[in-house]
Amino acid sequence: MSVMVKSAVAAIFLCQAQAALAGPAIPGTSCEAFPGDSWWHADISALPVHPRSAKWMSHMSSGVHLHPDFGPSFGEQAVPYGIPITIVSGNHKRVPVRFTYASQSDKVDYPLGNDTLVEGGQYKSGDRHTIIIRKDNCQLYETWATYPKDGKWHAGSGATWDLKSNDLRPLGWTSADAAGLPILPGLLRYEETVDGTIDHAIRFTTNITDRSFLWPARHQAGSVNDAAYPPMGARFRLKSGYRIAAGLRRDTKAVLQAMKRYGLVLADNGSPWYFQGTADERWPGALLDELKQVPASAFEAVDTLPLRRSNDSMQVK
Repeated sequence: MSVMVKSAVAAIFLCQAQAALAGPAIPGTSCEAFPGDSWWHADISALPVHPRSAKWMSHMSSGVHLHPDFGPSFGEQAVPYGIPITIVSGNHKRVPVRFTYASQSDKVDYPLGNDTLVEGGQYKSGDRHTIIIRKDNCQLYETWATYPKDGKWHAGSGATWDLKSNDLRPLGWTSADAAGLPILPGLLRYEETVDGTIDHAIRFTTNITDRSFLWPARHQAGSVNDAAYPPMGARFRLKSGYRIAAGLRRDTKAVLQAMKRYGLVLADNGSPWYFQGTADERWPGALLDELKQVPASAFEAVDTLPLRRSNDSMQVK
């Protein structure tokens, strides 16, 4: 085989490999939610069960069922239930933000404004997360407890990421999540659920956590010093033996298959086994009802340490 042919074949294989790593773009952008070799996109179906799986599960209300923490608007709620994503262009005005935890917040101007979608609505109480993607350079901005007041913006903390990079925040720093991780890649999105293209772990919460965290998490907000309780960053998967009934909806099957392949990530303190998705009016009630039938006891913790390449990166082996 000539050198020229070998080079052409190598180029083909390289393009195929890069295509395999590329995930679906976030709607309204050409940006992926972090590179394909990120921990968020790692297949954990064959990883070993974590040695503390049974202990953790025994302290995580494993007798309950999953609860989708998202859905269409209902009752007096004027906006969809979930965490919204705001897409902005490079010329969007950026403003300074006053942070409660300023020492662990990225000190840059954030593209916040009247067009910013706030979890629960701009004038409601609650966690009030914001997720903003600057589509021209794939920069991600996230805040929580976000309020406009007297012409200025205030938030609990703020974090930024380059969606093209696997870099982590400084060790010990929080983000808009207690685990110090980005929220965006852990949100279930309507489009990927309908298309069956979910390729990432899903963010979820539990009420009591240990004061520790596992790579790639950078921070904890636990209430106990007890290794029998789960730490931030722990990853759980739907057991391989859990039967996905043939009669379930196609989109329900897609979510459950993703929970087997990519799992759930413990990212914050909250109600046990609540998992998060985007705020979207299109979420079907029948999908949410079927997901609520999945018992928490069908999950197990996995050991993701074999995936780690570096303590300071989300890139996996």
